[in-house]
Amino acid sequence: MKTLNKILTGTTAALALGGAVLATASPASAATRNGTCESGEFCYYYNSGNQGSVSDFTGSVSDYGTTQPSCFDFKGAGAGKGLCVKNQAASVWNRSSKTVRVYFNSGYGGSYQDFAAGAKGNLNSTLKNQNASHEFGPTARTNLSRGLYTLTGGRITCGFDGYTTTPGRHEGIDIARGIGSDVRALTSGQVISVVRGATGRAGLSTIAVYNASLNKTVIYLHSAPRSSLSVGQNVSRGQVIADESWHGVSSSASAHTHVEMRIGKQTRAAKSVDDPHLDNPNPTSFWNSQGYNVR
Repeated sequence: MKTLNKILTGTTAALALGGAVLATASPASAATRNGTCESGEFCYYYNSGNQGSVSDFTGSVSDYGTTQPSCFDFKGAGAGKGLCVKNQAASVWNRSSKTVRVYFNSGYGGSYQDFAAGAKGNLNSTLKNQNASHEFGPTARTNLSRGLYTLTGGRITCGFDGYTTTPGRHEGIDIARGIGSDVRALTSGQVISVVRGATGRAGLSTIAVYNASLNKTVIYLHSAPRSSLSVGQNVSRGQVIADESWHGVSSSASAHTHVEMRIGKQTRAAKSVDDPHLDNPNPTSFWNSQGYNVR
């Protein structure tokens, strides 16, 4: 019935234009998710080389889900049919007219791979069977580490909730570049707290910048606040607010800036070490909305 409807639709359109109906059928167009990779769709394949069951999409999806019957799954015939798409795809075909970006994390975060309009290909070694979201027509974003330090950027040394040897739940993202590096505000807002601290474990420093329009506070820990920074001051995105240091850290070798997004107006970071509960939500979607990749 679906094929007949498509043929009838094409016939009606041709007659309306006063033209003859060609014998050659027009290409299938994107419809509901049906396990067939149609024009206008972005499609995952269960196996490399565009083999196996297909899962087709006409728009961005930030989280595929992990359990049936609610997850996005492979619907086409072949290996993988019925399995949830998340962390199960090996290749793609982008039949849409836009670039599509595949992400390692849900919420359009983490490592990614772009597929231009019309492109077919295998997911790279980082993303093969590690795909958690995709985005049609992704906007240009700056890596969070570059936004914080500019120049060549820094490196994330511990992600959100990323403790592996320390007890507790890490409530922010740790980014390092080198002692003395300029630390820049990632969002605009008003400085509502400055604690200068000192080098060494007991000398924790804190800068809290509240953005009223977002109703979010970004907390910066461990770096040395600039002497000119004061409570009540308005700072702009990209403005230098501190120098990377090791305030509240036991060793200079572990110097970094802890960046933490908190909901509402907050003057302190949430407790991380020895605290089994997360007070903050995963910040990936927030940072993406502010034009950053969490990298």
